[in-house]
Amino acid sequence: MEGWDLLPSSRWVPFQTPYKLTLCLLLFVILISSIYLSNWIATTEWGFPTPNATEQGVWTVNPKGRLGNQMGEYATLYALAKMNGRQAYILPKMHQHLAPLFRISLPMISRSRAWRIPWKDYELHDWMSEEYRHIEGKYVRLTGYPCSWTFYHHLQQEILQEFSFHDHVKEEATRYLAGLRGQRRNVTYVGVHVRRGDYVRVMPQVWKGVVADKAYLEKAMGYFRAKYQEPVFVVTSNGMEWCRENIDASRGDVYFSGDGKESSHGRDFALLAHCNHTIMTIGSFGIWAGYLAGGETVYLANYTLPDSPFLEIFKPAATFLPEWIGINADLSPLRSGMTG
Repeated sequence: MEGWDLLPSSRWVPFQTPYKLTLCLLLFVILISSIYLSNWIATTEWGFPTPNATEQGVWTVNPKGRLGNQMGEYATLYALAKMNGRQAYILPKMHQHLAPLFRISLPMISRSRAWRIPWKDYELHDWMSEEYRHIEGKYVRLTGYPCSWTFYHHLQQEILQEFSFHDHVKEEATRYLAGLRGQRRNVTYVGVHVRRGDYVRVMPQVWKGVVADKAYLEKAMGYFRAKYQEPVFVVTSNGMEWCRENIDASRGDVYFSGDGKESSHGRDFALLAHCNHTIMTIGSFGIWAGYLAGGETVYLANYTLPDSPFLEIFKPAATFLPEWIGINADLSPLRSGMTG
């Protein structure tokens, strides 16, 4: 068999040894890299909270509803977590709603990590209560639909900073408003949000309430026309067809966002927030538009019957800032059985 032994076994040794060493070194590098990557993920917003945050406690809020609701939930989480000395994290659904518009600072926790945390659900009603200053639990998930200034108004400047717009969003809104100025020298922008949609049915049938009507909007716009020399009204709504039929634009000072077609929530909200003043009807979207815009806010007041079940979960004094201006709703359609 010597004829087959072209290379003696001793001559293989120098070749095999470096090969094995190289393979071991490669495996070692892969192992170290995996450990480093795992540690990096664990300390970033996409992974589990950092050790310090875990020691403090990790709080979040259950994201429900659309933009206005989620802004209220975010601000409430921000304020209550700080009040209780806990670290707040938001879930991906909330991040998807808010991050494209605002410079929010609360970190996000991934879905997979959130599923592993033994959350203690803590339901909130829609106004601040003393017991919320002493919530027990390291892993608390707030629930409900909080949208009350009583939770976070003591941190107003911080909340306004959280909801500061990205530059491109701000630039688009200001560019649109500038295009409405025309020849006006002393223009005052008034954002008008008309909430309709499902509220047209739900308010009378479930809550014994009404939505804003034509007369309310005329009164609210009349207030600003009497006070400011050259007001410009920018109307946004999820019922633009109704708005075009019921808001008088013959004076030339009314503009319907999106050429009278329903626009995106983010775009409409940015327009409202960059106006000087606000006319809202009902709903958290309009409340937040007024809060961010500053200036004067006119709102629809007393829009339910006294025996409405809505008043069990809703406190007007905890919803509308004291300096805001309320115009009472016309409840006669409820009493006559007709709403529109």
